[in-house]
Amino acid sequence: MDYLKAFLIGGAICALVQILMEKTKMMPGRIMVLLVCSGAVLGALGLYGPFQELAGAGASVPLLGFGNTLWKGVKEAVDTDGFLGIFKGGFAASAAGICAALVFGYLASLLFRPKMKK
Repeated sequence: MDYLKAFLIGGAICALVQILMEKTKMMPGRIMVLLVCSGAVLGALGLYGPFQELAGAGASVPLLGFGNTLWKGVKEAVDTDGFLGIFKGGFAASAAGICAALVFGYLASLLFRPKMKK
């Protein structure tokens, strides 16, 4: 049942973003920033935690979950380190995910030999 909830809720998030991409003239980069910032704001308001408990990976894997992770890292670092935590908390909280994305992206580029379109 957990897999089904994660699939349905994650799919609903992706479908809403796809609608946003098709119905507006926003560029994909701006939509990504909007999603990360929305996740951080929802986390700051205390709304993302219960949503993430309900949806599981369906809420923690998309960019909304990345924004929430950044928010939680900054909040914890500010509580322990003060002002300096604003700058290092998000990096510490999301370092594993960012590292994995870089490593797997590099490995994929080695395996598939991407080419520029002419």
